[in-house]
Amino acid sequence: MTGADERPVIIVGGGAAALSTAISLIGAGQPVMIIGKDGVGDGSTALAQGGLAAVLDPADSAEAHQLDTQTAGAGLCDPDAVRELVQAAPGAITRLATLGARFDTDRHGDWALGLEGGHSARRVVHAGGDASGAMVAATLGSAIRSAAAEGRAELVRAMVSGLLLGADGEVCGVQTVDEDGTVRQLRARAVVLATGGPGRAWPLTTNPPTATGDGLALALRAGAVARDLEFVQFHPTALDVPGPQTVLVSEAVRGEGAVLVDETGSALMVERHRLGDLAPRDVVAAAIHEHQLTGGRVWLDATMIDDFASHFPTVDRFCRAAGIVPETDPIPVRPAEHYHCGGVLADLSGRTTVRGLYAVGEVASTGVQGANRLASNSLTEALIAGERAGALLARSAGEPTEPVRSTAGDGLDRSALPALRSVVGRGIGVLRDRTGLLDALAALDGLDVPGDGTRADIETANLRLVARAIGTAALNRTESRGCHRRSDHRRTSEQWQRHQELIMTAGGDFVPFGRSAQVAA
Repeated sequence: MTGADERPVIIVGGGAAALSTAISLIGAGQPVMIIGKDGVGDGSTALAQGGLAAVLDPADSAEAHQLDTQTAGAGLCDPDAVRELVQAAPGAITRLATLGARFDTDRHGDWALGLEGGHSARRVVHAGGDASGAMVAATLGSAIRSAAAEGRAELVRAMVSGLLLGADGEVCGVQTVDEDGTVRQLRARAVVLATGGPGRAWPLTTNPPTATGDGLALALRAGAVARDLEFVQFHPTALDVPGPQTVLVSEAVRGEGAVLVDETGSALMVERHRLGDLAPRDVVAAAIHEHQLTGGRVWLDATMIDDFASHFPTVDRFCRAAGIVPETDPIPVRPAEHYHCGGVLADLSGRTTVRGLYAVGEVASTGVQGANRLASNSLTEALIAGERAGALLARSAGEPTEPVRSTAGDGLDRSALPALRSVVGRGIGVLRDRTGLLDALAALDGLDVPGDGTRADIETANLRLVARAIGTAALNRTESRGCHRRSDHRRTSEQWQRHQELIMTAGGDFVPFGRSAQVAA
């Protein structure tokens, strides 16, 4: 990159949202740099077992998909954003297929449509049974690697430690730390955050080690408005085996007839929700968590599913590694942190409240997910938001400016991470209350051992910052809604049928944004 007008759009991340953005830009002939901590394909996409939701059956409708999404979102979805998503979803999946994706088919050779929690119709396409995310990551990753080999994209393996800001607060590049500790400043026409969520802040998560809240932390330090941070989705059926990272047991297993049972063998969900085992995730996770609080355990009985291993090879492999045979043994399950429904305030084209900064995928709050995400909408949103952000940037990325400062710091000593996870798990879990949230926030404030600027220390600092922001938002919202549950405020409040927008002060506190936030033009 030799001149200012040749500066690339820098995309931070390596999953579906990042790669979809890059493919859109590359197709328009724009220079692109993709920076991933562990390279292309890192992140949660490759681990996703659920599929991609879209209306592909003539008997289904976009209106029904929108209604299901908004019902799961518990009153906080943006209807316009949801409408855009459901209308664009079939085309996005078709374009993915043209890149080489191979979806599971029925006996007629048509794409097989699965049923998942909260959906009123079969509208979820899968690949390899429960390996959809791996297929998406491989398909997009192959396209990006080919483009890089042809000189149309630059791939960088590094940790983004800060954003470069211009004189007016606009984002004009990034600061990185290489694996050998080398610090670099890379200038850009625009920066797209596609970094996923903060799952590693919790002691049990389905997220990979890269999910350390980097994008949200970067955006907050740059002055961006964040929205609805309290809404953290816990997947109800993670495999209940020891260890900090677990694997989820896909909702599609329940879609094929599996039943949640307690220690007596009684069905857990039959009288709790009209959809039973296929109720929205927040409802099922809360039911399992509350049963566990009484000392009970929960299993997923999938013994009625014929040829389980061929339908769900990923789940089968992990179960057998733990000594569980799904054809004969009920599968022990429990909730685990899975997806952050809140994030950086953005529209479905990725525009945030800071000029030059874009956010797509899980790191963004676009209004699609509301207070609780509908199953298999996340990969679909990642594809659509990435395509739209790339198209927008191809025609309207701003003129490059010169940086005057970096938001990078030295981080927080990595030795604080076990205590951080324990604090977050106790105080900001499935069920919250004022005392627990205040205790968690105080404990997080007390974790203050300076780091040395390495990746691990920067990640630890990012997790603490994001956990403090989520805890503050959860404390503020004195109701239960979607995947935010308060034991001291169990009812939904009409007063709180609104978004909560926060911004970080110069002193590091999180305060309400005082006016209606608008994305930057």
